[in-house]
Amino acid sequence: MTLSPETPGPDPLLDEAIAWIVRLKTGEPTRADVQALEQWRGQSAAHEAAFKRAARIHRDAGIVAGRLTARSTAPHIVQAAAGRRRISRRFVLGGGLAVAAAAGYAVVQPPLGLWPSLQELSADYRTAKGEQRKVQVTPEVSLELNTQTSIALRSQQGQPTIELISGEVLVNALRPTSGPLVVLAAGGQIGASEAQFNAHCFDAAVSVTCLNGTVDVQHSGQSVRIGKGQQLSYTSAGVGPSMNVDPAQVTAWQSGLLIFRDRPLAAVVEEVNRYRPGKIVIVGAELRWRAVNGDFEINKLDSFVTQVEQLFGARATSLPGGLVLLS
Repeated sequence: MTLSPETPGPDPLLDEAIAWIVRLKTGEPTRADVQALEQWRGQSAAHEAAFKRAARIHRDAGIVAGRLTARSTAPHIVQAAAGRRRISRRFVLGGGLAVAAAAGYAVVQPPLGLWPSLQELSADYRTAKGEQRKVQVTPEVSLELNTQTSIALRSQQGQPTIELISGEVLVNALRPTSGPLVVLAAGGQIGASEAQFNAHCFDAAVSVTCLNGTVDVQHSGQSVRIGKGQQLSYTSAGVGPSMNVDPAQVTAWQSGLLIFRDRPLAAVVEEVNRYRPGKIVIVGAELRWRAVNGDFEINKLDSFVTQVEQLFGARATSLPGGLVLLS
């Protein structure tokens, strides 16, 4: 793939957006940096469009990054570029971001997931912690995004395709004659023509629950079809067996509830962290495996830590930044 060394005409907003991308990728961003970026993006629709365009440029640069890794001059180019007071759009579009990737820069992964990753920030649709949102992608395809969910549009040649970058989404597809909707998630593919299903993707682990109709799941060369009330999960290790589940329990978040049945406390805390401000971390190994059975109202999760203390005799230590340690 070849990248144009320069875009026609000046574009100050694009320059600023690219500067944000470079700052997040090559520095050590803090929560304040991410909040400042959110404020910049929220100034106008033009600011948001510029950021998404810069993110696409970044993704394109990553394609050619592999070709640059073998060039011994790459580190010198990066070093020379780093010495400039201002990184120009010519440098970035000409391969500067790709060189940075080739030299070993990784996409920002926030510590403890305390703020969104760069990939999540560049999504077409994203919900914040505690937020839910409905999106009509086409007349035949609608989405309901749960908390902390990021979706990117990848449609090509008339076939609706979306990527579930991270989070949870309920999908309605009614395309009986137009070809299936395709949902990409963590290296796998979910296809459906006439179906309703729930997809959950976190830390490259995906679970798909069919609520109505049939859904085809493909991963690692395997293809499995599931029907109403069935759930299938996959990770980088492969595809697990399909199992029967209670659809009402899976979609309880739509009604403002989290329902757990014989779930390890570690898994429950991971789910609660998606809705509750701050971050809960279990530091006691034995505590992680204590079984939880209960229904929790999403809008009352402020009392969750206290409930864990009372139920399991745990001790909570609150730290700055909303961090709570359970031991």
